[in-house]
Amino acid sequence: GELVIDRTRLDRFARVFESRYGSDELVEVLKEISNHLGQLTNNLQEQIMKARMLPVSQVFNRFPRMIRDLAHKLGKEIDFIIEGKETELDRNVIEVIGDPLIHLLRNAVDHGIEPPEERVAAGKPRTGTIRLKAFHHENHIVIFIEDDGRGIDVNKIRSKAVERGLVEAETAARLPEEEVLSFIFLPGFSLANQVTDLSGRGVGMDVVKKQIEQINGFVEMSTVVGKGTRFSIKLPLTLAIIRALMVSVDGEVYAFPLVNVMETIQISPNAAQKIRNSEVIIVRGEALPLIWLAELFGGRRAEAARRAYVVIFGVGNRRVGVVVEQLLGEQEIVIKSLGGFLGRIPGVSGATILGDGRVALIIDIRGLILDLARGTAPGEAVYAAG
Repeated sequence: GELVIDRTRLDRFARVFESRYGSDELVEVLKEISNHLGQLTNNLQEQIMKARMLPVSQVFNRFPRMIRDLAHKLGKEIDFIIEGKETELDRNVIEVIGDPLIHLLRNAVDHGIEPPEERVAAGKPRTGTIRLKAFHHENHIVIFIEDDGRGIDVNKIRSKAVERGLVEAETAARLPEEEVLSFIFLPGFSLANQVTDLSGRGVGMDVVKKQIEQINGFVEMSTVVGKGTRFSIKLPLTLAIIRALMVSVDGEVYAFPLVNVMETIQISPNAAQKIRNSEVIIVRGEALPLIWLAELFGGRRAEAARRAYVVIFGVGNRRVGVVVEQLLGEQEIVIKSLGGFLGRIPGVSGATILGDGRVALIIDIRGLILDLARGTAPGEAVYAAG
């Protein structure tokens, strides 16, 4: 990681020297050294990454016995299917995902799969199925945990959320299913009528979400009453280095993880329209919510600028546009934690060191989109944290 940072810095200084002194002989030598060091660093990084990768079977192999013992204890018949055990992950990621997977699998056995008699009465096979599957998708690993059990009634979640004062009844009725399901991941939120030693679907889900987000992953769920539930966990291949789109606002540089970037467009500053107190732009006939990065961190948007750029992000089926002043291009960056002193700051997932030694914040796109979905102004969240 440190070598990647210094490679970036050396590459930048080689370009600065070339622009300042032209094609001087010493400049050419410096460029040659920089290019060669870049190739060597890439090769080294590739080899180190391969050495760090381990098959997920190291985690998956401990689950069949756990499922068998739980099923026997609860008097249930379960067919446990594992796929993709050979899929490889960074060893640091593997160390973290074990506990979240245990939570989800125990819940699937306890509250997902019905007793045999109940399944037969519902016209299902006596034996329930739980599937654990891992596979590569682009630059991520995806892990599915799905069962063909009783599923979760979304309306029950709505009612529970209103009962707990998390949302107004009128607002809850309008919320799409995806947002209603997100209540499951709030601390202490549970639909279980009684707490068992295995816990109810919902107990511990905040822990699952927190642990997965700590390694820059995210978890989503879908459910159909009477059909079953699926949890989808998306994890980065590595924790240390990512590709990012670098942007500039008011002289400051920020990094957007490239995995969430869908496209970039150029707009005039007055292209934004107001809809229900929110700013949007129309992109191919659809209204796209806007966030001004300058305002997010306490600055002021450049109204006088002739043009601005919108970086369009997608998380799940949600889209949002973030307005920036300049696009600086793609770059490989090393993720640095903000440390315990600063803690978790809304809208920021970490930082990186640029080629000129400055620090650039890495923007937490998923967090911003969720804030927008809940009706929280992203900027307010940052100010509150400050």
